[in-house]
Amino acid sequence: MLKCRTVWRTLAPLARTSSTVCRQNARRAGLNNGRLPACVPAAHMSTAPAGGGRENQLYVLLVGATCVGGAIYAYRTVKGDSQRYQDRIDEISSRPLKTFTEEPATPTQSEPPAAPSPAEPSPPAPDAEILAPIETADLPSVWIASTADEPAVEASPQEAAEPAAALIVEEEPPAAEPAEARPGVVAEADEPVIEASPEEAAEPPVVEPEPSPPSEPTPAELTEPVADSESPAAESAAAAKPAEPQLEAVTESGDASPASHKVSSHTPYLLIGGGTASFAAARSIRARDPGARVLIVTDELVPPYMRPPLSKELWFSDDPSVTETLRFKQWNGKERSIYFQPPSFYINAEELGSAENGGVAVLTGKKVVHMDVRGNKIKLDDDTEISYDKCLIATGGVPRNLQVIERAGEEVMKRTTLFRKVEDFKSLDKVSRNVKSITIIGGGFLGSELACALGRRSTESDLEVIQMYPEKGNMGKVLPEYLSNWTTEKVKKEGVKIISEALVKSVVSKDDKLEIQLKDGRLVKTDHIVAAVGLEPNVDLAKSAGLEVDSDFGGFRVNAELQARSNIWVAGDAACFYDIRLGRRRVEHHDHAVVSGRLAGENMTGANKPYWHQSMFWSDLGPDVGYEAIGIVDSSLPTVGVFAKATAKDTPKAATEESGTGIRSESETEHTASSPVASSAPSPTGVQHKDEYGKGVIFYLRDKVVVGIILWNVFNRMPIARKIIKDGEEHADLNEVAKLFNIHDD
Repeated sequence: MLKCRTVWRTLAPLARTSSTVCRQNARRAGLNNGRLPACVPAAHMSTAPAGGGRENQLYVLLVGATCVGGAIYAYRTVKGDSQRYQDRIDEISSRPLKTFTEEPATPTQSEPPAAPSPAEPSPPAPDAEILAPIETADLPSVWIASTADEPAVEASPQEAAEPAAALIVEEEPPAAEPAEARPGVVAEADEPVIEASPEEAAEPPVVEPEPSPPSEPTPAELTEPVADSESPAAESAAAAKPAEPQLEAVTESGDASPASHKVSSHTPYLLIGGGTASFAAARSIRARDPGARVLIVTDELVPPYMRPPLSKELWFSDDPSVTETLRFKQWNGKERSIYFQPPSFYINAEELGSAENGGVAVLTGKKVVHMDVRGNKIKLDDDTEISYDKCLIATGGVPRNLQVIERAGEEVMKRTTLFRKVEDFKSLDKVSRNVKSITIIGGGFLGSELACALGRRSTESDLEVIQMYPEKGNMGKVLPEYLSNWTTEKVKKEGVKIISEALVKSVVSKDDKLEIQLKDGRLVKTDHIVAAVGLEPNVDLAKSAGLEVDSDFGGFRVNAELQARSNIWVAGDAACFYDIRLGRRRVEHHDHAVVSGRLAGENMTGANKPYWHQSMFWSDLGPDVGYEAIGIVDSSLPTVGVFAKATAKDTPKAATEESGTGIRSESETEHTASSPVASSAPSPTGVQHKDEYGKGVIFYLRDKVVVGIILWNVFNRMPIARKIIKDGEEHADLNEVAKLFNIHDD
């Protein structure tokens, strides 16, 4: 009827105009006829209809067409509404009938049933899964809480005759379970898991219908798993009960649930990508909108996790099963998982639409292949369509490969690793234990970190680790030449063979070896290749979505609020944003993913905040050498370095022991620099010895203004560096500026 009303509003002015013209013509014709003399011959009169007959015919035609069209549309609308109403009534009435038909609930005595033996657990009936939350022991506790909050469906007339059976199932008290074998019930997904006491273990859990909204997530909460805060009893319970079925239920929802269950066709908040930016956005959305329903779609088979440990701490773990547990010890000795949250934090993707209090669901193993921006919907690789209200694109990037390797054939590709995901870590760990030689191509952050990690492992076995790159030294595109050479010597001491100024000409498989031919004639034989030559932003959705891709830096171009189009935001590695201090940029680091994801989530809920944060990044070459950087750090820019002699506390290990966390971006984002006090110690005069780059500050200049800073073995001073770049002032003496970092204090 709305369409009929719109058509009438369009045609009404025309109809009124035609009617007016008709009346005027009739009046004019009457007056003219009255003035004509009686003797005028009839042959001189017009034979056409008087008063504008053509306009009358048009008027009648338009009114008739409108009436016919409105009648047809009204008939179809009423008929369609009646059919949809009948279909909905049939669906509602058939649900409980089907459930009782499959598993009839027989009346039982009112006393509690005996607890089933551990050897032969009794599977709960389908009705019990809905009405008795505590009996669904196989589901994560947060799923239980969301299921218990669902409204009851009104019974059909056929079911009204059997009220006793449903009532008995609903009020049936659960069998008492040992406290150490039963997980605590989670009332809100954002709250830590609490172990139930023995007295509370025998009582049914009480689920709060309206939990208090969670507070704004801090960076520490973002990256610290809930499992780390559990008591020893909870850890022993987790060890007694394997978490793999829960993980499968979250990440492989299609396999763990009946085939008839489908993911909801609509979600208010859709996050494409399962990395750090997506998880940060999900936490931010839930903080501002506690009842929000957030769906994360990722092509990986695991929930969101941290990528930095894949090339750092995991390689230094003493646990032989680290590839299965994915838990590691930080430099400060504390153990944690690479996953941001355990599986119980998430709810089932198939139950997201019916969760009364909302939640975060992860749909794993699915890739978004098409995006309809006008229709606000996406299509998955299995042809499933999901509509959304707000969407975040956080697709990250894919590792680059050398063209000579891609053209070398299938055998060479099988023995080449492009390091990015959990599967790549597991694969390379297995390869490093079964081969004699590994060659890493690339001298940047990832290549140097993997070289040090594998080099440390080579001291315990006969593994040969080779690193080659076109620069003169490690991280030659970032560090000044003198510091790059010093870093190269440190990498060599880790047991790595360095081949600098190496340009790969060809790669062939010969005699069960890979032969790497360099352009200067050198030949390197190896068993396996790791290509660490950069990242390509994943912009596959740009064509179908009609989004702009930056031609210089790559990635989706976004405005200051990280918005690409109406209801579409981009964060993380795939976002090319405008920095009000440093110009348009694209950053590929963990801290940027955290901050940009959090800001995008806030703006998706109406915050409309601009991106002003100067993100940092860090790299560790083992537990003794590390650095943090911010801004534009490019070795082609002029630099000024101020160094001092390092002490025992000037190492990544000591820094994490002091801050209590292994992800240094957590601690640095919690503080702000305000009037830093400079060190009173005198700055060094004269040039230091080349081997005394123990700790220091390197300033990168553009037009005499500091645009980038590296803190070399100087930690927890990033707010000061951020303030210096934000001020954008010229400094006559950078030695005085270096005193702000207290590098000369013992």
